[in-house]
Amino acid sequence: MRNLKKLITMFLMLSICSCATTKNTSAPKIDSQQAKMAVATKELGEAYMAQGNYTAALNEFIKVEKITPLDPYLHNDLGLTYMAKKRFDLAEEHFKKAIELNKEYIPAKNNLGSAYLKQQKWDLAIACFEEISDNLLYATPHYPLSNLGWAYLGKRDLKLAIKYFKLALEAQPDFINAVHGLATTYIEGSELQSAFQLLTQKIEEEKEGGGAVVILYADLAMVYEKNRQFGKAKEIWKKVAEMAPAGSELSREANKKINQ
Repeated sequence: MRNLKKLITMFLMLSICSCATTKNTSAPKIDSQQAKMAVATKELGEAYMAQGNYTAALNEFIKVEKITPLDPYLHNDLGLTYMAKKRFDLAEEHFKKAIELNKEYIPAKNNLGSAYLKQQKWDLAIACFEEISDNLLYATPHYPLSNLGWAYLGKRDLKLAIKYFKLALEAQPDFINAVHGLATTYIEGSELQSAFQLLTQKIEEEKEGGGAVVILYADLAMVYEKNRQFGKAKEIWKKVAEMAPAGSELSREANKKINQ
């Protein structure tokens, strides 16, 4: 079975709020031409980021930072780019800067909490997400609630992890990050029947909606493994191998399981 740290780091990006925007809080004393250039360059960086070309995105954002270093939305973009490049320490710095520049920038606070999670700074992450989840005006409370679940799972407090994953699903029943988190917590706590019921229900719902979520099949395969039903587990891993993007970590995991 994959270890807990690997589970948390592999799929946490589902709970990061990009909220990319070209809104610009400019540093003082720049002319209109520089401001237009900053906006255009930032838009280009965000386009690269959307394509998954994070190195190119970072190059553009660094150019913009020299012109508008006081733009909180730019610092959020920089943080997201460093997250994608697995430089979580640098991501943390930029999310903090974004919040310093705009204390009401809730998506940046959620992203800062996610950076803490990646670094296993569980208590700092919990403080971040609790602050956000207490904000009644936040339109997507399932993000911090699910992230609280992951933080408590990291601390091995399975009871609280289950509580927050369920709260996230109450707010957004089809939020896959929370489904995956709750299933993972059940598996970690050997509540295999609960995990099986949750996963089969959600997989069926996804099928009816015309979609299929590969991570839920991977979780189901793990349930079968824990039950020592290795034949059924291998069948599900084959489905995961077919569905997962070629070369992805999940694809490699599935092929490893198939060939055992």
